[in-house]
Amino acid sequence: MKQIFYILVLAVTFSSCSEYQKALKSEDVKTKLDVATKLFEAEKYSKAHKLFAQVVPKYRGKPQAERLMFMDAMCSYKMKDYHISGYHFERFENSYPRSEKVEEAAFLSAKSYYELSPVYSKEKKETVEALEKLQLFINKYPDSDYLAEANQLINDLDFKLQKKAFEIAKQYNKIAYFESSDYEAAIKAFDNFLVDFPGTSFREEAMFYRLDSAYKLAVNSVKSRKQERLNIALNYYNTFQKYFPNSERTEEVNKMNEEMQEQLKEFNTES
Repeated sequence: MKQIFYILVLAVTFSSCSEYQKALKSEDVKTKLDVATKLFEAEKYSKAHKLFAQVVPKYRGKPQAERLMFMDAMCSYKMKDYHISGYHFERFENSYPRSEKVEEAAFLSAKSYYELSPVYSKEKKETVEALEKLQLFINKYPDSDYLAEANQLINDLDFKLQKKAFEIAKQYNKIAYFESSDYEAAIKAFDNFLVDFPGTSFREEAMFYRLDSAYKLAVNSVKSRKQERLNIALNYYNTFQKYFPNSERTEEVNKMNEEMQEQLKEFNTES
């Protein structure tokens, strides 16, 4: 029985391949279309796509073009050729604004851009572009069934941007070596980060490293700048304590505070 089953499977496979090869070489457009549709429904997207590439131009301007254009774009999406699928779904949306598939096409176009977004440490251009596309989709289809997924994709992309900005600011702190310009760059980077991402999950870490940068800048400053910088760092300490009174870093930041308070006594004595 097993042998018969395998023979049948092989027969169907060879028959399918033979049908595909014949359609690929055929001059009959309808034959190509029928086989392409059958392959698409069987989820054999690569083969279907090759036939659609031959068929779609022949049906341009005809009633069948709408359906063919959508299936061809879907083939690219399923093949993970997201550059092509993003472009083709966008063209579909613009060409058939009244289609029952237009909302799905708009979402899959935006999602294609999302799929092109690299890991957070790489260039952020594609991530920003994907965010813009998804936001345009939400603005255009605020009641869409895809709304929840679109919002989740936006959250994923936003996290990448947060992570990248945070790691850049953190790097300033890590490479600084008692150089005031390095610590000032770190403080500015964390200030900008906290303004740009007020609800970030990196908020506690960002505020800690900002304080750490300001503390190191202050205690290693020349005397003429030390008092001013100590007061700035102490303000960052107070802010950190206000928002994170039960932080795991409390002991560490309290030691910073004690040292800064001790160094400030020198100026209080002089006055």
